[in-house]
Amino acid sequence: MKVENTSCCSPNGHRESHHSDKVKANLVARLNRIEGQVRGVKGMIERDTYCDDVLNQLAATQSALNGVGKLLLEGHMKSCVIERIQEGDHEVIDELLKTMGKLIK
Repeated sequence: MKVENTSCCSPNGHRESHHSDKVKANLVARLNRIEGQVRGVKGMIERDTYCDDVLNQLAATQSALNGVGKLLLEGHMKSCVIERIQEGDHEVIDELLKTMGKLIK
């Protein structure tokens, strides 16, 4: 899915994202599915489901979370990061590297 953002900064200087309604709906739908997956894992543990099955479900859940992160990162880089660099704010690179470090931890 193509990420559509307009700007990362509002007129008052407060940074925020501006995802299109379509992108927001996609992200929320993905997060709702992930929420269901987490509840499913909890239920599997409560039912003493075989560990390998639980671990496989955890891997699928983590993959889904990574997908949400990738979409957000793509939008952030294509809008906010570019915009801030064009404005001369090169600190955004260090911020991005720090964030990416957290994501791939």
